[in-house]
Amino acid sequence: MLKHSDFTRNVETNRVQVLSEALPYIQQFAGRTIVVKYGGAAMKDSTLKEKVIRDIVLLSCVGMRPVVVHGGGPEINIWLEKLGIEPQFKDGLRVTDAATMEVVEMVLVGKVNKEIVSLINQAGGKAVGLCGIDGNLIQARPDGREGIGFVGEVSGVKIQILESLVNSGYIPVVSSVAADENGQSYNINADTVAGEIAAGLGAEKLILMTDTAGILEDYHQPDSLIVKLDIQEARQLIESGIVSGGMIPKVNCCVRSLAQGVKAAHIIDGRLEHALLQEIFSDSGIGSMIVASGYGATK
Repeated sequence: MLKHSDFTRNVETNRVQVLSEALPYIQQFAGRTIVVKYGGAAMKDSTLKEKVIRDIVLLSCVGMRPVVVHGGGPEINIWLEKLGIEPQFKDGLRVTDAATMEVVEMVLVGKVNKEIVSLINQAGGKAVGLCGIDGNLIQARPDGREGIGFVGEVSGVKIQILESLVNSGYIPVVSSVAADENGQSYNINADTVAGEIAAGLGAEKLILMTDTAGILEDYHQPDSLIVKLDIQEARQLIESGIVSGGMIPKVNCCVRSLAQGVKAAHIIDGRLEHALLQEIFSDSGIGSMIVASGYGATK
């Protein structure tokens, strides 16, 4: 005879409570586009990777329209080492000479992208892999700083191919490689690509998965997480130096996407299991949400 222990009952009760709390968010965001920048520990740790993939498929299954954008720095470094090319960085940017660019393109477009697509398909989703070159999705231009090679910026977005895919129920997976008008490939920061795609699609949410809790009032105090702020407050945090280092481009990316019509931007800790679901489907969330001034949405 099968008997339920008190522990089992508690687990099942908690599961039902979580589902109940998620319902209004599922209803609110059904049919809305969610752009997820996938990277960091969530891409390297196999257990986290599996959970992120399942969470993305779940978003699709409950009626949202997820779009995934990814980089792949650690994987690029592994292959550069295998090929005897020493990785170099300048001002936090990967120095991308012609040989390195060739490896970046092969790894991001040919390996990392297709692995993510395969994992989503195995989990029951319908994924299609792209890079910025496909359908002329992202037009690139040189970053302009000296000594960094083929590092690019986004000069334009032609979003129709993504619209066609999400309208047909597919999950686009986009690697952050794009080309200029002459066909020269560029390596572009994946956060930037995610922000521009979110803006082009008029996304409900842009979510950046990082290896930090979010925006902290005091970098040394993990419990000083700023849960919600608007564009003006975000800019003030940069000016005051509270937001510094590698968090500055992430916050600027969020602010830029919001200024172009994205409803809310989130910086979340991808090291936590089911971080995506906790941020979208719970009242409190787990990361930092930046909204356009006057935008009154809860998480």
